[in-house]
Amino acid sequence: MTTEIYLLAAGVLLLISLIVSRLGGRLGIPGLLLFLGVGMLAGSDGLGIQFSDYRLAQALGTVALCFILFQGGLTTHWGETRPVIRRGLSLATLGVLITAGVMATFAHFALNLPWLVAWLLGAVVSSTDASAVFSVLKERALGLKGDIGPLLEFESGGNDPMAVFLTVGLLELIANPGMGVLEIVPLFVKQMVIGGVLGVVLGRAALLMLNRLQLQFEGLYSVLTLALALTIFSVTAVVGGSGFLAIFIAGIILGNADFLHKRSLLSFHDGLAWLMQVAMFLTLGLLVNPRELLPTAGLALACALVLVFVARPVSVFISLAASRMPVRHKTMVAWVGLRGAVPIVLATFPLLAGVPQAQVLFNVVFFIVLTSVLLQGTTLTLAADLLDLRTARTVPAAPSMTYTPTGHSKNALVEVEVRPGSPADGQRIVDLHLPPEALVVLIHRAGEYLIPRGATRLMAGDSVQVLAQADELREVQRWLGHGG
Repeated sequence: MTTEIYLLAAGVLLLISLIVSRLGGRLGIPGLLLFLGVGMLAGSDGLGIQFSDYRLAQALGTVALCFILFQGGLTTHWGETRPVIRRGLSLATLGVLITAGVMATFAHFALNLPWLVAWLLGAVVSSTDASAVFSVLKERALGLKGDIGPLLEFESGGNDPMAVFLTVGLLELIANPGMGVLEIVPLFVKQMVIGGVLGVVLGRAALLMLNRLQLQFEGLYSVLTLALALTIFSVTAVVGGSGFLAIFIAGIILGNADFLHKRSLLSFHDGLAWLMQVAMFLTLGLLVNPRELLPTAGLALACALVLVFVARPVSVFISLAASRMPVRHKTMVAWVGLRGAVPIVLATFPLLAGVPQAQVLFNVVFFIVLTSVLLQGTTLTLAADLLDLRTARTVPAAPSMTYTPTGHSKNALVEVEVRPGSPADGQRIVDLHLPPEALVVLIHRAGEYLIPRGATRLMAGDSVQVLAQADELREVQRWLGHGG
């Protein structure tokens, strides 16, 4: 098969996926499920595309998850997330462990799997999926009362490192029968500590580079962020840390700071994350032959129901036992436990490691993901209505204007949000004593655009577009965007 045929197949599959996702949106079917379906229909049991390269699928899934988590961090608002950090960490660690334990117990007694293999199945399906949670909430335009939304998004971005560690650690125990369980604990501490520290350090270094490195063309900044994301992930992984944790933290740091071309870069990474999701689910769909799923369908369905109705609720209520969240809120958190591509990618690890019954595990995991997305993904709005937790989701306004410098001008147009407690909050523009060459061009407030004047008083939450040179912009960002 020539390169052109491969490209044609990729292009056609992407087009079909986007078209059916549009139709699925009208029917209330999550796009991720349709992407998987398109891949399965195009596979060996459908149109006949032969794809069984689990190593390539694993590599693609790792890269895709890297950019999905980075984008998730970029869109995480620290002000909303900070109050839920403790609960989110509990769900991302203790919750994952409890989920894996409940599933392992069921798999051992109901499926007669050896304990380590049963724990491996539990570990693979133990984390909620960032791409599934982010995309389904966006598709449904579903806003949730209280701090449920920030908690779910932080959990889904933060629990992947725990699931990856459990999976890799259990594979080590299976490969080395004489190894004790406690011997992998230092490995966990090492990965989390290094991942967290490097996420903060490299995230701040990336922010500094974005604001100080003067590139000739705006398009090169997209390339720069790609390079920074890959570097942060890979450097952390090479030195023994959790690259997924590091890239998520780095994304949060960048997303909550001001840097040049921020709006266009956020738009670029949003599109890239969607591309990664579509490509990942298509590839994973191609891996599966529907005929191989049928023999394990009954057992897989039982595992899926236990995960949705037992393991997830038990893990949520135990992890949040010390929290004062209302029971209705905890119930909603338990229901939004979507599984997605991450469990399927993790299920390729046992296959590549040659674990006995690995193919059965892969088929069971795939069936669990299908059930989770179909059952939970299609009923999120209904669940929110029944629990009286639904509210309008705030959709950021589209950019009002763009600015492309010409000639040798060093001016740039950036949008800065006035933060609560910053020197600009409640002050008139004339009283801020901004650099004389900095021009406040436009103010976006509560859905309306205001033409600024010297007497215009800025308010927390305003999005202010400022035109100035780089050095002056940093001074403006300090006054408008940071607390005093």
